Amino acid sequence: MEENLDKLQDALGYHFNNVGLLKHALTHPSFSNENGEPKEASNQRLEFLGDAVLELISSVFLFNRTPVLQEGVMTKVRAALVCEPTLAEAARKVNLGDYIILGKGEAREGINNRDSVISDAFESVIGAMYLDGGLEPAEKFVKTFVLSDIENTGLYRDAKTVLQEYVSQNKMELEYRVIEETGPCHDRFYRVQAILNDKAYGIGEGSSKKKSEQGAAYQTLKQIKAETGYVFKIY
Repeated sequence: MEENLDKLQDALGYHFNNVGLLKHALTHPSFSNENGEPKEASNQRLEFLGDAVLELISSVFLFNRTPVLQEGVMTKVRAALVCEPTLAEAARKVNLGDYIILGKGEAREGINNRDSVISDAFESVIGAMYLDGGLEPAEKFVKTFVLSDIENTGLYRDAKTVLQEYVSQNKMELEYRVIEETGPCHDRFYRVQAILNDKAYGIGEGSSKKKSEQGAAYQTLKQIKAETGYVFKIY
């Protein structure tokens, strides 16, 4: 475990003074519940703190951005920057899902790389980093993994709308196809793929078809931008 955490810390670009904080940030509620530990033994409280730290850092970043952005635009862009799919994408850059500590049942289901799980863990790591070293390392981390590609990330805000406009302008056909649907009625999990002119594009996932379609549209916009150089206006 210690060796694995060393590898993770290398990827994070920050080595903890108190490695226990990092372990805490990686502990999914299913593990603490399974072992009869109190709720605070999971990463949920650190996630709460990390969410606040992330919002502060991204708010200051957008406030200082030039050209100056108006309040309404900053609110919308910030929402895109800190939403579940974009945080999950940032978490995958450091393979965070490989280190999440799950209960046995959840581990068998392989949920450690679901957007909801790794985005929560990502925020928990930010919270742990803030407690361990203060705002400076947390800010450096967020700028590196979340704020370094604001043009792409900002696309998520209106991804379905932007993609539909592009499709209409280019006289293409768009379909969102459910490729996975699992879980009980009260806890469904969907994976959806965008299909353009019968060609498979981006995949999105989430607890609803709507959320999954939004993620699929976002990934598709990024793919189109990479393949064609087309620039989508985000604000």
